[in-house]
Amino acid sequence: METTTWKIYTRKGDKGQTRILSGEKVAKDDARVKAYGAVDEFQSHLGLARALTGVNSLKSILHTIQEDLFVAGAELASIPEALPRLQKRIDSENTQQLESWIDQFAMRFGLPRHFVVPGKSPDSAALHVARAVCRRCERLIVMLNRPTGVYDALLVYFNRLSDLLFVLAWSSEVIAIIEEVVREVIAADVYGGKRA
Repeated sequence: METTTWKIYTRKGDKGQTRILSGEKVAKDDARVKAYGAVDEFQSHLGLARALTGVNSLKSILHTIQEDLFVAGAELASIPEALPRLQKRIDSENTQQLESWIDQFAMRFGLPRHFVVPGKSPDSAALHVARAVCRRCERLIVMLNRPTGVYDALLVYFNRLSDLLFVLAWSSEVIAIIEEVVREVIAADVYGGKRA
């Protein structure tokens, strides 16, 4: 792990102002700061979900999404005129990847026919929290996008991403149920067909 000796604090934001990626100074309660701040919070919730899951394919998907969120955050931290200077932006390919994962997991684990109460397992609960924060990000991006429409691709991406997180949370719940049944079967077998 690489480290550096620079200081984490600069004191430059002590009066409620911050400098966004494209260089402009704005208030910390500016709509743009709220949007990329929510994406940062969302990023952390995904990290928790990734740490909690024992499913390697899910870990990989969540890591890829976290990488995408760095790109999304950079877009949101830039005024529209500065967007062409960014090396990468979220586009339809990113959204198509989300749709592919949705289809794969929905085919493998099905979809619920009822409202889902979060909390069957720690990882599914974390994914549901991440889904709710993703929806908040989407609402904040709608506000930021309204005057210009320059974040249309981000809106589509976040809308689809919340769908994916719902499917992943449900899949995690199904996996938890399967694991619970397997444990019960093993326990019954160990005790000669009688439950302990």
